[in-house]
Amino acid sequence: MRSAEIKLRRDALAIFRAALHAAEAGNAVRRHLSISRGRLKVNRVSLPLKAFDRVFLVAVGKAAVEMGAAVHSILGMRLSGGIAVTKHAPRKPTLPAIQVIEAEHPIPGRAGFQAASKILELLAELNARDLLIVAVSGGASALLPAPAEPVTLEAKQGATDLLLRAGADIGELNAIRKHLSLLKGGRLAARAYPATVVGLILSDVIGDRLDTIGSGLTAPDDSTFQDALRVIGKFALQRQLPTVVRRRLESGARGEIAETPKSGDPIFENVHNIVVGSNRLALEAAARQARSLGYRPLILSTSMQGEAREAARVHAEILNEVVRSGNPARGPVCILSGGETTVTVRGDGTGGRNQEFALAAALGIDGLRNALVLSAGTDGTDGPTDAAGAIATGSTIERALRLGLDARDYLRENDSHPFFNALGDLIRTGPTGTNVMDVHMLLAARS
Repeated sequence: MRSAEIKLRRDALAIFRAALHAAEAGNAVRRHLSISRGRLKVNRVSLPLKAFDRVFLVAVGKAAVEMGAAVHSILGMRLSGGIAVTKHAPRKPTLPAIQVIEAEHPIPGRAGFQAASKILELLAELNARDLLIVAVSGGASALLPAPAEPVTLEAKQGATDLLLRAGADIGELNAIRKHLSLLKGGRLAARAYPATVVGLILSDVIGDRLDTIGSGLTAPDDSTFQDALRVIGKFALQRQLPTVVRRRLESGARGEIAETPKSGDPIFENVHNIVVGSNRLALEAAARQARSLGYRPLILSTSMQGEAREAARVHAEILNEVVRSGNPARGPVCILSGGETTVTVRGDGTGGRNQEFALAAALGIDGLRNALVLSAGTDGTDGPTDAAGAIATGSTIERALRLGLDARDYLRENDSHPFFNALGDLIRTGPTGTNVMDVHMLLAARS
């Protein structure tokens, strides 16, 4: 491996770590939540603590423990109790005064179902003299399944799996989830009413839409049962969908089941939702780190979506243009983008959207010198693997061929993880304590 390529790798990882540090969930909460002179301040919202007899916390998502710990560090003994639901972790997480439940992701499971039942019990006890802080981060939708009758957990699991494999994006997936749930689509806020609710939202969706992050637990829902049916039709899943799921959506579209609460509903009068962290925050920190390392940073977009391999090909074309013609900028340059792509699974391999992005990009920059592509998830997990993502360079395909690996075969089988594992090019961070979508990075050294 050339010395220039080694430096690119080292710099790329340093830039990615800067993005992770800026998006760390505990830091995000502490930047926005504080107590001063007996008042709880959340950005411009100021609430007198003497107005509340009790303060509870519900934290849900991959960063639930980190966000919950930050809330506890600020409120201390004022916190009456609560529940945090997070993804299974190597070490069992703990929080003072808070019950921590580890649940299944990305397919909802029995532990998440039981956690949702406990949260429903807590919500039923709230009154107008209570304050509920709801900390939401990526993964909340899957971690908190509360299927509405007659939908069962198994039916919801089947529907989720079908949609994920079909390549549904987060908005499409959540339109279904919200209309099968007792908590999503603003229904958590409805059940907490008349308590005051403060939502601390760590955004893992494009556009930071409150109704989409965590399926909008505390936000008005603009989607309808009819929208959910349109998603099913788009992917032609009518026959494969569990019967009870299809029947509930059809009943709702006919007006036989109440819609999710919409904007203007009185239940939202005492709900204050604040986005405390986002993909843009992470990319801006990455850009600062890149500049300190001598690169000219350029943030291309925080709204990347669509098929991972197609987005990767576009990025590869941009990197080729940079190296060969100096457009849109001459090296050394660091071009950053963020968002969340999808993968339509057609093979039987193992990987995730970021590893697939890197594999497709490797084919697009084959032979390109002094160039690197990094794609990684800020939560530290890419698909059902132990990696956050992967790195590709102009020498990736050549190195793979020496090992007898055909990149096109691996891409065809959605088998990016073993490909990059064999090359030693996986990015493994472990759980990061945050989730603000993905970081894609193009590095080009001086021409």
